[in-house]
This record gives sequence, structure tokens and C-alpha cells, in this order.
Amino acid sequence: MAESTVEHHEAPEHSSAYRLRRFANWFPLGLTYAALYMGRYNLTAAKSTLGRTFHLDKAQMGVIFTVGFWVYALSVIVNGPLADRIGGRRAILIGALGAATLNGVIGLLFFSGWQQNVVLGLSVLYAINMYFQSFGALSVVKVNSSWFHVRERGVFGGIFGVMISSGYWLALSIGGVIIAKLPWYWVFLVPSMALLGMFVVDFLLVRDRPSAAGQKDFDTGDGSFHPDEDEKKGYRDNAPPPADEKPLPLSALLGKIFSDPVIRVIAAAEFCTGFVRQGLLIYFLEYLAEVHNVRPGSSVHAWAGVGPTLGGIAGGLVCGVLSDRFFQSRRPPVAFIFYIGQALVLLALGFAPSGAVAAFLVGFSCMFIFGVHGMLSGTASMDFGGRKAAATAAGILDGVQYIAAGLTGFGLGWILKTYGWDGGGSAAGHHPHDAKVWVFSIIPFSLIGAFLMTRIWNAKPNKKGGGH
Repeated sequence: MAESTVEHHEAPEHSSAYRLRRFANWFPLGLTYAALYMGRYNLTAAKSTLGRTFHLDKAQMGVIFTVGFWVYALSVIVNGPLADRIGGRRAILIGALGAATLNGVIGLLFFSGWQQNVVLGLSVLYAINMYFQSFGALSVVKVNSSWFHVRERGVFGGIFGVMISSGYWLALSIGGVIIAKLPWYWVFLVPSMALLGMFVVDFLLVRDRPSAAGQKDFDTGDGSFHPDEDEKKGYRDNAPPPADEKPLPLSALLGKIFSDPVIRVIAAAEFCTGFVRQGLLIYFLEYLAEVHNVRPGSSVHAWAGVGPTLGGIAGGLVCGVLSDRFFQSRRPPVAFIFYIGQALVLLALGFAPSGAVAAFLVGFSCMFIFGVHGMLSGTASMDFGGRKAAATAAGILDGVQYIAAGLTGFGLGWILKTYGWDGGGSAAGHHPHDAKVWVFSIIPFSLIGAFLMTRIWNAKPNKKGGGH
């Protein structure tokens, strides 16, 4: 069992039984989140094929992404408090089953020969899919906030990022193989089947907190415990919370989040992350195809799909180790370093001389992008939201990220349709290796994110449920 008599700044010594049961809890969650990503970014993998098949330009495809991203943004904000009240286990079950159903519906509609009102219909269906997708991040943060001490979360966040990043590989690399070898609508049907499988696994294995799995709850060292109030209730600062502890009311949840200046700054930074992340991810396959003639099924296309996965793995692990081992679990200094890294690599990407180099730079940039995203939206939301408000904090941070992501849909889509990759007015670009319009539209957000991190450089969670 986990040792409960620890100080807030010390990670507890867990027994082997506790670690094994915790693995059986977070590993299925990670696989489910990877499957959710496969059922979210399959639209990115199919973007060029959909455009050619139904004669849709970048702006029209961008509308589909924007609607989905903005529905996701609203959903995570609304569903954050809901997940805090119903628990992460129920949230992941709802998300997996709903996303499986919507991906299956989309795939079957295309299988049946759907041709009419594709932009409108796919916008609606993808938006509903994104509603259920919103439960993924919330459930992961909510569940793990009770299983991991604050001093363990940075490194664990990196490990978990490995599994999340595998979802991009499943969506892009495997999606590319599916499109090249099978009828393209299978790119929606395969994730549907994977999510149904993970629904069953999660139902059997995932539990909200250690005590629900036969282990002992413990003080996680974040904003969950309030010494003065807890003493009045009859249990010590480091003692586990009472078994019948009730969730915070909605007003208290929102007040806890919006009153924290650190969370407000992180939210602004996550807006920047959202624009950079989706500004790269939903366009890089088209960029490789139109600027460097990289097609699905080719070796470079396969490596381009692997790149975000490998980059995400490296970024998550490096971020976690740097934060926990060298910055005493402070998240902003590492995020600052990675925001600067984003800007530099994206600049190089805009002038990549070949498809192979461009594919490498996409993956390299994802190391910095995914690292920041996991550090802020995943780890920091647990730190500063605390166990009681972890999902609400994650919802706010993920929500503002996807508001920015929506701007990359129709906004960046319109820019590329109008000015091309290089500014010459052609989507394919006048200069074969130049995509300066694309990267110059993204880089300023990386620089703003870096600046924001300097405003909360020394922020860490405290016992009163906020940052200092």
C-alpha cells in the first residue's frame, strides 16, 4: 500500500502491489486515449482523399475541423465539472463508447455511398464525435490525480505521453496504410472497433482512486488538502480523505479555477499551444504532398506519420525528467524552453529542401509541441486543480487550446487557399521548397507562449489549492 505520512514536497514510497495495480489502471487509460486520438486525427489522415473525392478546397475542409474543434472546446469546459462529479471512470466509458459509435456511423455512411451535403453532414458528425472525445483528457487527468503524487507526475506525464503519441501514429501512419491498401472509409471503421474493445477493458480495470481498487488513498501533495478545514473535519493534513467525501459544487469548482492567477496564465499559454499544435498537425500531410510530392503509402509518408509519435515520446519524457529532476517539479521553465524550441524548428521547416528533411522536422517540432501540451494541459492541471478540481482545470486548459485550434481550421485554411504555402497565391507554392506563409503564421504563438511562462516562472502548487 502507499505510505500516507509524507510531506507535500516528498513523493511517497509505494509498495510493489500498489504500483502493479496503478499500472493496471493507467495503462488501459493510456491505450484508450491513443484509440481516441486515432478516432480524432483519422480525419487529418483522410483530409487530402476527402478533398479530392468530393472536390473540397482547404477552406471547406477547414470548416469541418473548426466546427469540431470549437465543439470540443465548449465540451471540455462544460464536461470538466461533470467529470469531477461523476468520476474519471464513468467519463472515459462515455467517451470511448460515444466516439466508437460516431466513427462507425461516419464510416458506414461513406461505405453506403454518401455523396450529398458532405461538408454539412461531416461537420455535424465530426462535431458530435469531438463532444465524446472531450471526455478523454478529462478522465485521464481526473483518475490519475488520485493515483500519483505531485512529484511523480512530471515523469509519469512523459510516460503517458508515449501512449498518447502512439495515437498519432495509429491515425497517420496506419491511417495512411489503410487509405493506400483498403477503401478509404475504413480509416473511420478501424478506430471504431478499437474503441469498442477499450470500452470493455476500461469497464473491467479502471477505478477512480486507490481505495476503490483495494489500495490505500494518500495525500498527493497538490491543491486537494486544506489543513485548517481538514483538521476541523477530524483528519490530519496528510491523512487520506474520508471515503464518503462529496464532490465540490459547480460554483466552488469554477471559483477555485478562475481565482488562481497561475491557471489563468497557463490557459493563455495553452491558447498559443492550440494554434501551434493544430496549425502543424492538420496541414503537414497536405504540405508534404503539395510541396514535396509525398503520397500515402510511400516510405517518407510513413516516416512522417511516425515522426509526431517519436517526437511526442521524446518531448514528454524530456519534459517530465527536466521538470521533476532539475526544476523541483516546476512546469513553466521547461515549457519556456520548449516554446523556444518550437519556434526554431518551425522556422527551419518552412524552408526544408526535401520531403525527407521536412518529415524529420515535423517530428522534431512535435517533440517541443507535445512536450508543452502534456506539461501544461495534463500535468499542471492536476497540480493546480488538485484532486477535487483536476478535470475542471483540464477542461478549461484544453478548451482554450481548442478555441485557438478552431482558428487554424477556416482561418489558416483560408490563408493557405488565398496565398499558398509560399505567398505566391498557389496552394502548391511557386517555390518548391518554401512554405514561409504557413510557418510564419504559426511561430508568433510559440513566442507568446514562451513570454507567458516567464510570468509564472517559479509557480508550484501549494497546500491551499493554488499556485505560488
